[in-house]
Amino acid sequence: MTDLPALPTEALVRAARRRDGRPQSAIAGLCGLSTDYLSQIERGRKKPSGDVLAKLAGELGVAVGTLLGDDGTPPARTEPAVTGGAAVVQALLRRKDAALRPSPADELRDRVERAWEVWQTSSTRFTEAEILLPGLVRDTEGTVRALRTSAGADAGERREVLRVAADLYGLLRSYCRRIGRLDLSMMVAERALRAAEDADDPLRIAAAQWNLGHVLLSQPGREQEAAGVAMGASRDLAAAVDSPAVAAVRGALELVVVVADARGRPWAARDRLTTGAVRLARRSGESNVLWTVFGPTNVALHALSVEMTAGDTVEGLRLADRIDVSSLPSRERQFTFGLEVARCYDLRRDNAAVLVHLLELEQLAPEDLERSPLGRQMVIGLMHRARPTYRRQVTGIAERLHLV
Repeated sequence: MTDLPALPTEALVRAARRRDGRPQSAIAGLCGLSTDYLSQIERGRKKPSGDVLAKLAGELGVAVGTLLGDDGTPPARTEPAVTGGAAVVQALLRRKDAALRPSPADELRDRVERAWEVWQTSSTRFTEAEILLPGLVRDTEGTVRALRTSAGADAGERREVLRVAADLYGLLRSYCRRIGRLDLSMMVAERALRAAEDADDPLRIAAAQWNLGHVLLSQPGREQEAAGVAMGASRDLAAAVDSPAVAAVRGALELVVVVADARGRPWAARDRLTTGAVRLARRSGESNVLWTVFGPTNVALHALSVEMTAGDTVEGLRLADRIDVSSLPSRERQFTFGLEVARCYDLRRDNAAVLVHLLELEQLAPEDLERSPLGRQMVIGLMHRARPTYRRQVTGIAERLHLV
């Protein structure tokens, strides 16, 4: 960024810490500082010594010169080299026409469920999604338009196609976010909500708002907006007939609020987990209602995430030791668990453990690791810290991620 040299050190420290994503308390503790002292540095009330600045730069993964406004040493690139999705993006943005031959609802349902199965279970899900999704978007949207404009369309068929469309847009929300297209992720989340409302399906309306909440969580500063969307949807769904499926979707909405609270209010996140999410998980059991993967295991994963975000790696790793993700229907959730465990070890500078977990993640979901800014950031950190005994393995994973 060409304007960085004009910024004072306090602004550069604050910006680097916010990009890192951890709260002041976590960074301060790992650098041997008090939270108040780091706060005063970020507000320009204290001038850090060279030693303190070096500690902050090392923890935040930037050069000391970056915090001094010297852009002669560019920061390491953590964005994924591969984004992909061109054909999917084109399908979503092209001019829309009604299908000349509307597809039967049951055929579209089978195709969407197959796409969801691939998305949740395949180690090459991005490659396969690029093949499956463009035609599915075209056929589903074309069928919705054809049934909307046809005076003789069967009401039941139209409603089922709208349900299918809502489910497809839910998948596309996740896909677009993972390829870095937050603009399209928001667009398809809104389409999912509109389709669910047109279908008058309370469960899918709530699931669409869960999707919307996740899009908002991806945008720094909109955490409380995400929490508000999720809490409102949960209250609306509470008026529906109680069932394990309703409990599962309400539980998934609770976890959106937990993630929002964890970024600054970890005590509130812990309280919501124990008073809300745990109770709903007992009611739902392990489930995958509308592909939300809610249940006791996912609640435990979020408990780990809260501690990792708060910088309490001891508690985070203690919780991780009690979690078995092997039965989860979502490879993505398994990947996220492994990534957060690796991050806990990364915060402790246990480099060998970080490498072991990153190599396991590469086996589990290589395309996810290639697109994970956090995973790439940890590999970059290892490149700077690796001991000669395992430098070859670190260099190998860095080369496979196109970091060197």
